[in-house]
Amino acid sequence: MKLVFAGTPDVAVPTLKALMDSRHEVAAVVTRPDAVAGRGRKVTPSPVASEEAGLEVLKPAKADDPEFLARLREIAPDCCPVVAYGAILRQEALDVPRNGWVNLHFSLLPAWRGAAPVQHAVLHGDDVTGATTFEIVPELDSGPVYGMLTEPIGPGDTSGDLLSRLAEAGSGLMARTLDGIEDGSLEARPQSADGVSFAPKINPEDAEIDFTALAMRVDRLVRACTPAPGAWTTFRGTRLKLGPVTPVTDIAAGHELAAGELAVEKKRVLVGTATHPVKLGDVQAQGKKMMSAVDWARGVRPEERERLGE
Repeated sequence: MKLVFAGTPDVAVPTLKALMDSRHEVAAVVTRPDAVAGRGRKVTPSPVASEEAGLEVLKPAKADDPEFLARLREIAPDCCPVVAYGAILRQEALDVPRNGWVNLHFSLLPAWRGAAPVQHAVLHGDDVTGATTFEIVPELDSGPVYGMLTEPIGPGDTSGDLLSRLAEAGSGLMARTLDGIEDGSLEARPQSADGVSFAPKINPEDAEIDFTALAMRVDRLVRACTPAPGAWTTFRGTRLKLGPVTPVTDIAAGHELAAGELAVEKKRVLVGTATHPVKLGDVQAQGKKMMSAVDWARGVRPEERERLGE
């Protein structure tokens, strides 16, 4: 089939590469316009645009842009595979390819429809997640399903770890889905009406750690927000970014920590929660590089009973 691939971030690149190596023809790539990125704040093309390998690249400001739609009709793709494109597709665009737009979504639909399915799976303590290929319809992530794969969530997995694995495994799922559409061996099936849940975008303000929560909740939120948007708290009035933490239970009776209270030991730094403490991993103070919590504490010298989040 002739394809026009739509995607933007790093997680879309494995699927683009897989389709370029497949029996299908990738005629063009659709991606979001160049954006300011990095410490230098330079205007930079998306990862997908950087990996396009000589293909025509379309960068409409909106997917209903008349010039974009006209060019899409000229290309006349049989199907448009999508991975994390990042723009709303209106019906006028959905009607162009004869086999529709097929999305690779990183959850087991109908669970976790929306922008941040992997983050919410980690945040809510799911044991298993996966990826789904489905036909895009106007209603959010609710189109009929072509295929699925599953992926276990380990106790230490961050959303970045999990998304990386799903992006690689999902690239093969997308290739197999398109093969099945082309040869007629796959038929999309409606999603179940049961088990629907939603995964809205997690913003930086949502990633602030509340140490009055359970240790389990603190652990999950930090892992869900790693690497983006980045979990954080405050120390002495300035922001402190947190890498993954580890719940600990070896605190002797009478040495419990209040919520947010720091305890600096020779080889670890603990913080109190509503239950047992968590051990800090790497941290990053404003204007500094990421470093181990032990090295950070050696520099700032927390006072007795000093707390994070105050």
